[in-house]
Amino acid sequence: MALWGGRFSQEADQRFKQFNDSLRFDFRLAQQDIFGSVAWSKALVTVGVLSQDEQAQLEQALNELSEEVTANPHSILILQSDAEDIHSWVESKLIAKVGDLGKKLHTGRSRNDQVATDLKLWCKEEVIHLRQAIVELQKALVITAEQNQNAVMPGYTHLQRAQPVTFAHWCLAYNEMLARDESRLADALKRLDVSPLGCGALAGTAYDIDREQLAGWLGFASATNNSLDSVSDRDHVLEILSSAAIGMVHLSRFAEDLIFFNSGEAGFIELSDKVTSGSSLMPQKKNPDALELIRGKCGRVQGALTGMMMTLKGLPLAYNKDMQEDKEGLFDAVDTWSDCLHMATLVLDGIQIRRPRCEEAAKQGYANATELADYLVAKGVPFREAHHIVGEVVVCAIEQGKAIEELPLSELQMFNSKIMIDVYDILSLQSCLDKRLAKGGVSQKQVAYAIAKAKEVLDMNK
Repeated sequence: MALWGGRFSQEADQRFKQFNDSLRFDFRLAQQDIFGSVAWSKALVTVGVLSQDEQAQLEQALNELSEEVTANPHSILILQSDAEDIHSWVESKLIAKVGDLGKKLHTGRSRNDQVATDLKLWCKEEVIHLRQAIVELQKALVITAEQNQNAVMPGYTHLQRAQPVTFAHWCLAYNEMLARDESRLADALKRLDVSPLGCGALAGTAYDIDREQLAGWLGFASATNNSLDSVSDRDHVLEILSSAAIGMVHLSRFAEDLIFFNSGEAGFIELSDKVTSGSSLMPQKKNPDALELIRGKCGRVQGALTGMMMTLKGLPLAYNKDMQEDKEGLFDAVDTWSDCLHMATLVLDGIQIRRPRCEEAAKQGYANATELADYLVAKGVPFREAHHIVGEVVVCAIEQGKAIEELPLSELQMFNSKIMIDVYDILSLQSCLDKRLAKGGVSQKQVAYAIAKAKEVLDMNK
């Protein structure tokens, strides 16, 4: 049943109805629409539209409907309702339960402020779930870091071995990214926590409803200030999509790193059988499909953000039907991000670090060249000159197929006479790590401190 039929003398073409209707995806807002309707029924009592008894009947019927939806979340689709949208569906079900009394509930309310309210309520709930999923992945990273504080591996720039780090330090890098993802959602939640209900179609409701009280009943921090903005604001959708897009970039980089670490060329880790698959042809294969899917799903989330930006960019105030496009991309992006967060957490469960191979790789690639330059600086050689000297040492070592520390002292002194026997102590992997004592560095002390702080922030010390 359409909510707007009185103005029209002809039925809508069935093709238009299918094109126009949104129930196939906005059924996910059923609980929010019911919750908002209960609050609105209470508000109508305060302005004399409903009696206390009428409101009680409506609330009981709405609560029954809520229980039915909870028992079968997809019942709206299963019943193959011909309702235009979730608002029509709830109203029709309510009228079926309480008769003409159900027709009074929409007094003073528009689908414009109704859908804006429903979507904000849904976003609030999803932000809470997403933040929890992020924290769970952070905890998994911190646990993995704690277990691998001494697992030395090469750090990379330009995908070239650069300086030695530890697997723990690598884990903590992604923990930092996730912390920013979580904080972006927290910030978005502050801005979306305002209720648009009571703003009507665009100009506000004609009933003297206390919108601040109504906002409180709905669990919002306050009511919005401007009715035009309230029904057309989708900033919260953009912010969540933006957070999801950035978060998925982080997960995609996480996945790419581990795919490389898992490759035969690197061989730094072995993934659990729980998150890998085989080949239909090659029996030896163990493919990192979970990680590849995380990496692959990043694109669809970026697309959802771009699509919503383009939808909104040219819209005049206030509500336009274009805004119906806010839901499918948002729902998919949030689902995708959530799924990928949970899958990334599962990937870390059972991951095996091949420490000997990691350490062997860290010793290759002349990752201790910077240490030799710093050594010369400590001996009074200007850094730019020291940099050039070490470059020549590396060339010499490459030509001989040796590591720097394998060159005899007499040969090293040919490049600079200030190089003494103590140079070999600073060229060791452990020395390379231990010297990075500044905050955020890879020394054992700093990594242990970072793990302790992360556990404290994540409340993992209980």
